[in-house]
Amino acid sequence: MSRESGGGAGQAGAPVATRPEEIRNVVVVGAAGAGKTTLVERLLVAAGVLNRAGSTEDGTTVCDFEEVEHRHRRSVGLALAPLVHDGVKVNLLDAPGYVDFVGEVRAGLRAADCALFVVAANEGVDDATRALWRECADVAMPRAVVVTKLDHARADVDGVVAQAREAFGERVLPVHLHEGGRLVGLITGDHGHDAQRAALVEGIIEESEDETLMERYVGGEQIDTGLLLRDLELAVARGSLHPVVPVDSTTGVGATELLDLVVAAFPSPLEHPMPRTWTPSGGPGPEIACDPSGPLVAEVVKTTTDPYLGRVSMVRVFSGTVLPDATVHVSGHRSAWSSDPGGATSHPDHDEDERIGSLSVPLGKAQRTAHAVVAGDICAIGRLSRAETSDTLADVDTPLVLEPWRVPEPQLPVAIEVRTKSDEDKLGTSLQRLAAEDPTLRVEQNDETHQVVLWTMGEAHAEVLLDRLASRYGVDVDEVELRVPLRETFVGPATGLGRHVKQSGGHGQYAVCSIEVEPLPQGGGFEFVDRVVGGAVPRQFIPSVEKGVRSQMARGVVNGCPMVDIRVTLTDGKAHSVDSSDMAFQTAGGIALRDAATRAGTCLLEPVDEIEVLVGDALVGTIMGDLSARRGKVLGSEPASEPGLVVIRAHVPQLELRRYATELRSLAHGSASFTRAFAHYDRAPEQVSAQLALR
Repeated sequence: MSRESGGGAGQAGAPVATRPEEIRNVVVVGAAGAGKTTLVERLLVAAGVLNRAGSTEDGTTVCDFEEVEHRHRRSVGLALAPLVHDGVKVNLLDAPGYVDFVGEVRAGLRAADCALFVVAANEGVDDATRALWRECADVAMPRAVVVTKLDHARADVDGVVAQAREAFGERVLPVHLHEGGRLVGLITGDHGHDAQRAALVEGIIEESEDETLMERYVGGEQIDTGLLLRDLELAVARGSLHPVVPVDSTTGVGATELLDLVVAAFPSPLEHPMPRTWTPSGGPGPEIACDPSGPLVAEVVKTTTDPYLGRVSMVRVFSGTVLPDATVHVSGHRSAWSSDPGGATSHPDHDEDERIGSLSVPLGKAQRTAHAVVAGDICAIGRLSRAETSDTLADVDTPLVLEPWRVPEPQLPVAIEVRTKSDEDKLGTSLQRLAAEDPTLRVEQNDETHQVVLWTMGEAHAEVLLDRLASRYGVDVDEVELRVPLRETFVGPATGLGRHVKQSGGHGQYAVCSIEVEPLPQGGGFEFVDRVVGGAVPRQFIPSVEKGVRSQMARGVVNGCPMVDIRVTLTDGKAHSVDSSDMAFQTAGGIALRDAATRAGTCLLEPVDEIEVLVGDALVGTIMGDLSARRGKVLGSEPASEPGLVVIRAHVPQLELRRYATELRSLAHGSASFTRAFAHYDRAPEQVSAQLALR
């Protein structure tokens, strides 16, 4: 695509770029309801891709993803909307704003080179918006701020800009002002806004590589507009200045100015820091560059399943050129970087060659054919049946792996059951496919509780997953009460007698053993002690007694859950020269343990997790009080690495954490997060034990 080529609606094929400098990859982020999707549609209208009715000339309608987001429907996700403005291809990536889909946001940040941060003029900057800003800052993403909903009755553009500067720093600076239903540019002229223009110009000049520019400006010299725009691009690319543009998505005021800013001041893929590469064997790989003639290195940033097209992969090309029908090497090595090795089981490591299908550029539900996609661009690839989200596509002869972006750990467990027997066989395959699409989903087959558990990001995420199971794969499931894996142990010391004597003609079964059982401290495990004297139990059968005790412990003694933290001492027994056997003494060992349990009594142990909650200073007391109400033990708190945030550590029973992901979000208005890891088992209170024993 040349600088003069332009683009618009009704194109036979997709808008094509032949050089990375002709591309801008922009992820549109912001809180739910801020107006992101409406803004994207308005920009498509301004570029001539859509008509004012919101559809292309051939009738394709762009899905209202934000409305979908509020309904928690299955279309929630990262959506690509390409356009051409002033000869530059702009790939808009519309990211969901609902906090459950932060994984999609992170995928968008990986695929993009700059972010449009959308804030509604009537809502301002809330805690959820601040959390999203931190998401962008964590990956050093250059950002610009777009203020939307200018026509709302409670719109306060100046107030929102002031809030944004207070929340995000003094480098949030307007480049346009909204006055009388039109925009006033601060770079192209003063228009009576001397103080605001001066703040912007000084902010731009401070990032200039021309050390004489500030002195000349202070001396009264008029700085050339082109020079300011060049240095604005430098400041934005460095992440040291965040320009603000108001856009009225209803009337379109500001849309063209925003596109001008994107083309003139946003970094191209050439300025995007390249992710590190590794070889499939785990060694360091070569540095890559955004070069269409270089080796192919691309990444799957989103995977969807279409009922007609099959699996479709949205791919960001970092190096090389993708061609249709080419054979590529597909690599996925999540476990190498996973903080939770068990969490990688839904996405096993793999290395294989695969022939790709057609190349296209999606817009809404339409797929427009592309004949080649160069480094820096984004496209959709069909028929990649083995590639999963965050996998790397590379040349077959020189396979490489990109370190995947950081995926948030899912913290809301949802237990499910199929409604009909006929769906049982389909469930496993369907869940595998969902996990391939969504790295934030972890599927657990819990052998202890005999439940299928989906670890999700929140209620909306869980609802979307269950809806996809039904609509895409025809598997209807019900959410059921989540069970936690329990243990039991002895309350006090006791003795037990195991007597297994049977005569049935021929060889019988004969084994008698006496044991003493005493509880061990928490985490003590199991100890077996042999104190038999005089050969009362022949030496060859002592391991049989231990094996029988261990087997009974695994099956449970009273409540049907595994027994832990006991010491069993074998003190005496009897044997028969003919009828005693390994199996007889195993059976006697189990009987002896059950007998001791009836004498001493047992208690239930419940699993306890150690959690870390990241929360703002103002909510520390609220969160600590809530943890105490959950029978939690607060271990302490400390300032986080980021100012204004605190990390609270606590031990909390798993039973009290089943809905914590949702309840914490409500308590902290979406601004807190937490991680969890198993800590130990602890004795459950009598009232809790009574409830658990009934399940």
